[in-house]
Amino acid sequence: MNFVEELRWRGMIHDIMPGTEEQLAKEMTTAYVGIDPTADSLHIGHLVSVMILKHFQRCGHKPIFLVGGATGMIGDPSGKSLERNLLDEQTLRRNQEGIRRQLERLVDFSSDEPNAAELVNNYDWMKEFSFLEFIRDIGKCITVNYMMAKDSVKKRFNGEGEGMSFTEFTYQLVQGTDFLHLYQHKNCKLQMGGSDQWGNITTGTELIRRKTGGEAFALTCPLIKKADGTKFGKTESGNVWLDPRYTSPYKFYQFWLNVSDEDAERYVKIFTMLDRETIEGLVAAHREAPHLRGLQKALAREVTCMVHGEEEYRRAVEASEILFGGATAEALRGIDEQTFLQVFEGVPRFEISRPLIEGGVGFLALCTEHAAVFPSKGEARKLIQGGGVSLNKRKIAAVDCMVGSADLLSGRYLLVQKGKKNYYLIVVTD
Repeated sequence: MNFVEELRWRGMIHDIMPGTEEQLAKEMTTAYVGIDPTADSLHIGHLVSVMILKHFQRCGHKPIFLVGGATGMIGDPSGKSLERNLLDEQTLRRNQEGIRRQLERLVDFSSDEPNAAELVNNYDWMKEFSFLEFIRDIGKCITVNYMMAKDSVKKRFNGEGEGMSFTEFTYQLVQGTDFLHLYQHKNCKLQMGGSDQWGNITTGTELIRRKTGGEAFALTCPLIKKADGTKFGKTESGNVWLDPRYTSPYKFYQFWLNVSDEDAERYVKIFTMLDRETIEGLVAAHREAPHLRGLQKALAREVTCMVHGEEEYRRAVEASEILFGGATAEALRGIDEQTFLQVFEGVPRFEISRPLIEGGVGFLALCTEHAAVFPSKGEARKLIQGGGVSLNKRKIAAVDCMVGSADLLSGRYLLVQKGKKNYYLIVVTD
C-alpha cells in the first residue's frame, strides 16, 4: 500500500515536505509522532496521530511513539495563548506507563517484525544535556530570525496572550533535538503530527541538515474540528478519554453514535481502518436513509471495538438499547452500576429506605406513597391494566404486585417505566 495515497483519500494530509513520497517508496522508513504526557490516558484528540502510525505500520514502515517527558516539562506554545503548568518527573513517568498500556492495544509493539512499533521518552536523552552543551551544540545551529518566523512564535509576540517565556521560545529547539536524536540513533527520517506542529517539525529537519548534512522529512494532518467549527473531542463534561476510568465505554460509544451526518462522513475515514470501498458503500447507504444512522453506528462500532474491544462494544450497544430499544430484563441486570447510572442520568429520582424494600412493599404503594411516579393509585391501576408499566424492563402484570430486595439492580436501584419513554429511578438508601 502507498502510505501517502492512503492518507490523501482519507483527508489526513495537510502539509507534506517534497521528497517524502520518494523516501517512503525507496525503503522501509522509520517515522515518529510526539505525544504530550499531560495525563495518564490518551483522549480521542490523540487518535489522529495513532491512526496515522497504524496506517504507516500497515504499509510496511516502522512507527515510533515519542512520549514527551522532557518537552512536557516545558510546554508547547503551538496553538496556545497561555503558558501551561509544568509536570514533575514522577507524574510524567506514571503518565507514560498509562499511555504505553493504551498504545499496546492499538499498534503492534510485540512482534518480531522489523517494523514493530517502539515507545521512547525524550527525557531519557534530554536529561543528559547541560545548559551549556545545549546552547553550544544545538542553539548555535538555528538563528533567532529563523525561530521568530514560526507562526506559533509570531502570534504570541504579536499580542496573543501574555507573551512568551524563554522556556517556551526554546521549545522548537528541544523538539528539533528529539528529531536529531532519533535520526542519529534510530535512523528516523520522518516526523508527523498535527498541522500546528509544522513549524516545530521543520525546525527538526533543518537542525538535522545543519548538524549532519542528512535529509529528513515532515508530514502533517489537518486539525480535526466538528462541522460547526467547534473543537473536536470535547463534551460538556470535558475530554473523551480512552481510559474507561475517565470515559466509560458506554459514553465513548455514545460520543461517536451522536456525531452529525457531515462529521460521520469525515470521521469514518480518519478514525477507522475500513477500506475505501467499504466506506463509500456506507456513505452511499447513509445518504439514502440517514434516519437509520447506519454510518454513525458503523463508526461507533469500529472505534469502540478498536479502543475497548468487542465485549465492551456489545455492552455499550445493550446499554443504549435499554433507553431506545427493546432491551431485555437480563440485559439491564448485565450492565455495571457506573454505566447504568450514566444511561439514566437526568431521569427523575426518588429515594426510599432499605427497611421498606426488605420487608416487601406493594408496587402501587411504592410508586404513589413512597415515590411520586404516579399522581394517584387510580392512574397507576389504569396504566398497569393497559400493559403500559414496567419494573426493571418487566411488565407489571397485576396491580397487587409486590416488590422486594430481590428486585433491586446492583443492590439499590429500581427502574420504573411508564409508556415507551418515561423512566423513573428509585434509589434505596441505607
